[in-house]
Amino acid sequence: MQRVLEGSVLLYSEARGKRMIFRFSTNAWLGLHLGMTGSLRVEAADFLPAKHDHLVLYQPNQVLVFSDPRQFGRVQFHKGEDPPVWWSKLAPSLDSPEFTAETMEGFLKRHSRLPIKAALLLQDGFPGIGNWMADEILWRSRLNPRGRASAIRGQRLKTLWKMIRWVSRGAMKHMSRNFSDPPRGWLFNERWKRGGVCPIHRTLLEREIVGGRTTAWCRRCQK
Repeated sequence: MQRVLEGSVLLYSEARGKRMIFRFSTNAWLGLHLGMTGSLRVEAADFLPAKHDHLVLYQPNQVLVFSDPRQFGRVQFHKGEDPPVWWSKLAPSLDSPEFTAETMEGFLKRHSRLPIKAALLLQDGFPGIGNWMADEILWRSRLNPRGRASAIRGQRLKTLWKMIRWVSRGAMKHMSRNFSDPPRGWLFNERWKRGGVCPIHRTLLEREIVGGRTTAWCRRCQK
């Protein structure tokens, strides 16, 4: 990897959820999976790696650093003209034209027995959706997190698809640059609180384990 990348030019990059790929002029493809604790940052050109800095790419005026304290992430490398299989087989980005309501419906049918909350957390169908985003999406779609994925059809399916894209874009707009909280009216601002309430009805939020994750939802909104 070091031999191929040295002297090469970065042509473009792309992200899907917590996974990224970088294409270089030497037909090299570098993949990064942030996992739960990984991060990517830019440092000065004289940067010296610390303990958890696992990959450092030096450029003349800056340095790109991949850090991962708990090592849940991954670095992948491929050389060839075509994109690597581990990238081309990924689900499309949620705000891309390829992520259609029909695509989502087919995925839910393949996981029809799962609660819809658990299905939304599957990264091979919904890259980048984590626990809080899934709760936000289901609350805005007025879907009970325990409901079966197979029950999401018709208008409910269309609403779910629209809310997935809306919440994903909203998260990028409000939170991606400096980890700011979203505006008032988001479930996000209540779901962490002890005694958190529904932003619409001020009803006390329910909390339980669904799909192996703590889930916050409104019994009045999400019947």
